[in-house]
Amino acid sequence: MELYFSNDTFTFNLQIGKFDVPQEAIYPVFFTGMLIYFFAVLCNGTILALIITQRSLHKPMFYILFSLPLTDLIGITCALPRILVDIVTQTNMVYYPTCVIQAFMLHLYGGSVHFILAAMSFDRYIAICKPLRYNSIMTHSTLCRVIALVWGLDFALVLVLFALQARLPKCKTFIFSVYCSNTSLLRLSCAGDTTVNNVYGLAMTGFMQIISVSVQLFSYVQILITCISHTQLDARIKALNTCMSQLITFCLFEIVTAFTVLSYRFENVSPNAQKLSGIMIYTILPVVNPILYGMKTRDIRNALFVVLKKEKVAPK
Repeated sequence: MELYFSNDTFTFNLQIGKFDVPQEAIYPVFFTGMLIYFFAVLCNGTILALIITQRSLHKPMFYILFSLPLTDLIGITCALPRILVDIVTQTNMVYYPTCVIQAFMLHLYGGSVHFILAAMSFDRYIAICKPLRYNSIMTHSTLCRVIALVWGLDFALVLVLFALQARLPKCKTFIFSVYCSNTSLLRLSCAGDTTVNNVYGLAMTGFMQIISVSVQLFSYVQILITCISHTQLDARIKALNTCMSQLITFCLFEIVTAFTVLSYRFENVSPNAQKLSGIMIYTILPVVNPILYGMKTRDIRNALFVVLKKEKVAPK
């Protein structure tokens, strides 16, 4: 395919990969995908609204938690609707600037999940292991620093990644994946040494993993030690329940990501399976997380029941 404009202006169209969906399955797939998307938007939007409007949730734990449904909405919104529209319209063209924005936001989502879970585990460590000092440690200024560090560090790392990619001239126009990523944009390059890009990409991924795993491992080991040494069974169960959602979220994200990476390493895996596993990274957590936190977090459940009770009483 020919480039429509000069490569220097970065205003050309790309041909992007698509699912090979049978004609009779197009609309069932589309409506199923839209149901998944609207369910994720409704559930995550509800948690965001509860944290904003309910005073009982105006606590450091939930201010940090606020970032998780927010980033889930970013991930699923940037990935899923575009793919579903392409399936229905049978088109696979994407404008280059739109592709870059999608790739940037999806990478921002992936990094933010790691850092947010690390911040949440640190908050639970302070709450369970140092309960008498919790309010003095998790002050408003500390909370602002933690949240700013989570988003600022993630944004800076991803920005450098894309700055390195943008310096290379582009002469190819086909992206194998069904969504844009830094790797797919890098493969559009026709000249230039990509060693720096590859080294930085690996280093950034390793850094995110090490920071996230290290903070969570330290926090949960300390929490486990505290729970074992605690004499009251109810206190142990309560402490472990507060951490269970974060652990499940982290394990799910790591498993899905590993499955996606492995699917591209084996030749016998079908292209559709590879593309589907890639989409799962941005759809599994946005669907599962609000269910996990709605069921496992008592304060969120109580806040939701209060709102629903008010809605029932109000008409009378």
